[in-house]
Amino acid sequence: MSGAAEQLSPYVSELLKALELEDMPVDIDAVLGLAGVAAHSVVRPAAPLTTFVVGYAAGFAAATGQATPEVAIRAASRVADEVARRHGAVQE
Repeated sequence: MSGAAEQLSPYVSELLKALELEDMPVDIDAVLGLAGVAAHSVVRPAAPLTTFVVGYAAGFAAATGQATPEVAIRAASRVADEVARRHGAVQE
């Protein structure tokens, strides 16, 4: 776990508890990594938008039985990473 993840872990735990999702694992480093790719490949405001859309897509896929939560988040994250990197390559 990175230093940033260690700092954010108590906040994420409190947030998950407040949202009644305390048993949900969150890979903080993976989320921050995806946000970093979006911020640097697109523009900085793409970071929160990307992570929000990924979470929404994964939650929808899991809720509708299309995938387990773990598979859904990995798939949505992979797609978002590819789109952000492709967008960055187009801009260069």
